Amino acid sequence: MHWREVIRRPMVTEKSNFQADYLNQYSFVVDRRANKMQIKQAVELAWPDVTVEKIRVANMPAKRSRVYRKMSVRKSGYKKAIVTLSPGDTIDLFEGV
Repeated sequence: MHWREVIRRPMVTEKSNFQADYLNQYSFVVDRRANKMQIKQAVELAWPDVTVEKIRVANMPAKRSRVYRKMSVRKSGYKKAIVTLSPGDTIDLFEGV
C-alpha cells in the first residue's frame, strides 16, 4: 500500500491537540487493513524529518445517531492510530495557515 492510502486524515480534536502539545503524540485515521509497521513507514515517508517511537492502534466501532425523530443513520467504524514521536520532533498538520 502507498503511504497516502495508509494515512487517511489527521484527527483534530481538543484531546488530540493536547496530546500533540504536551505528549508529542499525533492521532490519525488510517486504513482498516494497515498494521503498525505500515503506519510507521507511512508517517516517516510523509514527514521525513521525524522518527516514530511508538504506535497505538484502536478500531473504533460503528455508531447509530438520529437525524430526525424516527430516522436513524449509521456512522461507519474506522481505525485510529496514535503515533508517538521522539522528543524534539513535531509535525505541521496545517502548513501555511
